[in-house]
Amino acid sequence: MMPDQTSRDAGTGGDRPRVILLAGPHTYRAESFLAAAAKLGIEVVQGLDLPGELAERWRVELALDYADVPGSVARIERYAASHPVAAILSVDDGATLLAAEASRRLGLRHNSPEAALAARDKGVMRDTLAGGGLRVPWYRRFPLAGDPDSISRQVPYPCVVKPLRLSGSRGVIRADGPEQLVAAHGRLLSILASDGYAPERTEFLVEGFVPGFEVALEGMLSDGRLRVLALFDKPDPLDGPFFEETIYVTPSRLPEEAQRSVEETAAEAARALGLRQGPVHAELRVNDEGAWLIEMAGRSIGGLCSSVLRFGTDACLEELILRNACGLPTEGAEREATAAGVMMIPISGRGLLTGVEGIEEAREVPHVEDVQITAPLNQPLVPLPEGSSYLGFIFSRAGDPETAERALREAHSRLRFTLRPYFPVSSV
Repeated sequence: MMPDQTSRDAGTGGDRPRVILLAGPHTYRAESFLAAAAKLGIEVVQGLDLPGELAERWRVELALDYADVPGSVARIERYAASHPVAAILSVDDGATLLAAEASRRLGLRHNSPEAALAARDKGVMRDTLAGGGLRVPWYRRFPLAGDPDSISRQVPYPCVVKPLRLSGSRGVIRADGPEQLVAAHGRLLSILASDGYAPERTEFLVEGFVPGFEVALEGMLSDGRLRVLALFDKPDPLDGPFFEETIYVTPSRLPEEAQRSVEETAAEAARALGLRQGPVHAELRVNDEGAWLIEMAGRSIGGLCSSVLRFGTDACLEELILRNACGLPTEGAEREATAAGVMMIPISGRGLLTGVEGIEEAREVPHVEDVQITAPLNQPLVPLPEGSSYLGFIFSRAGDPETAERALREAHSRLRFTLRPYFPVSSV
């Protein structure tokens, strides 16, 4: 069934569509989708990645195991048999494959599971992009259990070591020589082992380092046509050895020709990967050779970053995503002309966060809209490449990108974080 047909009987409220939102229990994103759905009159059912005991205790309506795609698809099918569904959306990378497979089984608008895999697995992505004729750096897969000294003699430098399926730059490390590659391999081995990956059954990627200015593109696909919603500059250099993102500012200050190259490359990449429906978030680099696609995900921007985007008469990004998923019109909802920025507050070192000062002072900076500290007190902080979170977020809005960026930096300078040394007890 197409979404416009499904929406007429998709919920108990007559014409009220029902959407399954696949989200981990600790994601930043669910609340924004729930608020947008309430505004649009869309019913949202959260398909949470929870073990059975917790699901019963929390009385979760739709508990799933994202690692068990066939089992979770069957669970969604049983649910949809008595609760018709207009769309299935994945908030984070971990459930994009499940969303694609379940949508295919239910006859909903969707990306194919093959396309979802290509946007999820960095090795498959590189193969697919290269096969589609796009510009890609040299790359090669290696077994995680392989001899790092041998691997270090088989690659040119500088290069970047990458896990195939982790997100948020976790485990991504630049190496400028053999010793650095051996060290990067050791860190990646530890990271993946802590996540349950068996080295003898796991591969990782080594690819050429692409110099240049990095941007992030937020877009929406409808029947294969890419609509660019926002193009963010990343003004802080991302040259390694780790690749922690900090500031996003839109609109981009790149020359128009460079922006066209970025948008055309993103559209070509989506076609090559087979992505046809829903949100995409792409990371690209621009240098003298043109635009290079670093990664493209079949989901929207992560964290709380979507808060800086407003469309039409004060619509948020999540509203557009829900409308697109349910077959509702999104035309005319262009991003506001005002410049906007967000800083993902970096974690500077390992330790227990025991205090945060200067939040109100940071909020008083002109053009700063809000400061949100998301890291809980008295919990360990782990920086990249092992970590996967931020201290919080700073949001700004101004008449031009330069002012929005300066406001973020000034607000950040007023924050003070107190960390106590933390030495976890080894389980070995």
